[in-house]
Amino acid sequence: MNKDQAETTKNYIKAIRLINIEDNKCAFELGKIPIRQHINANYFFAQTDVSTLEKIPHPAPRRQYVITLKGKLQFKVSSGETFIIEPGIILIANDTAGEGHTWEVIEGSEWERIYIPLDDDTDDYFIAD
Repeated sequence: MNKDQAETTKNYIKAIRLINIEDNKCAFELGKIPIRQHINANYFFAQTDVSTLEKIPHPAPRRQYVITLKGKLQFKVSSGETFIIEPGIILIANDTAGEGHTWEVIEGSEWERIYIPLDDDTDDYFIAD
């Protein structure tokens, strides 16, 4: 990695965004969000339970950031493609309709996370790779 790449990398946090595509399917995009970006959010909440939706297809209940504090998960979208979420990677859940996605804990038995719901008209600041 050269100096320019290092400068660019340190100004962003890695992010993956779940999105809706044609025929009520779910896909994902790899990208980043800028650091020190003010997020227009009214509240957040934490969750640790993994039993309710693990391995069950579902859309996101609302547009939201999902910040993993502890745990390593594999997410799967409609096409069967998968990606890994762990601390240091922000998940942006924008797949609020259709089949949705599944997830499962792949290391340990816990998933500690914070949800930051976004209003429908709020920019998620995602920049695709």
